[in-house]
Amino acid sequence: ETRLSGPGGGGQQQGGSGGGMGGLLRQAMGTAMQVGQRMLAGESLAFQYFTAQGGQGTVGFAGVLPGEMRALELDGNRAWFAEKDAFVAAESTVEFGIAFAGGRTGMSGGEGFVLEKFTGYGTVIIAGAGNFIDLNPADFGGRIEVDTGCVVAFEEGIQYGVQRVGGLNRQGLMNAVFGGEGLSLATLEGNGRVILQSLTIESLANALKKAQGGDKQGPTGGLFSTHAG
Repeated sequence: ETRLSGPGGGGQQQGGSGGGMGGLLRQAMGTAMQVGQRMLAGESLAFQYFTAQGGQGTVGFAGVLPGEMRALELDGNRAWFAEKDAFVAAESTVEFGIAFAGGRTGMSGGEGFVLEKFTGYGTVIIAGAGNFIDLNPADFGGRIEVDTGCVVAFEEGIQYGVQRVGGLNRQGLMNAVFGGEGLSLATLEGNGRVILQSLTIESLANALKKAQGGDKQGPTGGLFSTHAG
């Protein structure tokens, strides 16, 4: 079944009971806000619901990139945040929302400043490219710095930010132009689970273009990469 309303949003069949026009209006506004959040997160406008009829059943899900999938278990205490397009599926008891990494900080990173946020109880399935790497910044002095495209998901309590690589000087520009990483790195601080991916979408796209004879990386890579997307 396909619905515009998200999990916990009150089934569309319940709209007319005990609220009159006011209840219908509140439900419509709530659904519109949910749809808007999913648009900002780059997800589909609607959710597909799967329910077993007449007994137990099995349904399979797949990611859109060659890589790994992971089931996250929510216990109602800690939320999870994920990069755009990481979401695959979840139980109906899980609430889907968005969070902002902070205007200038997020917009300077390769993943944008909108993160998907999952709260409530139940299982969430996420997907990423390449292999998943599980880390806790607390095991590395409380802070790790990674390519912005490598962040898949992290627990509530982890502080996410973006920092410039080097200063706006000769060496900083050399790093950006020839280093292959651009101008920014993602920073993750605190004590909690962090999931990284070993392959970025950009590097996968460039590898496929190169294999097809259309290498868009350019002679220097880094800041002057001409990849599309």
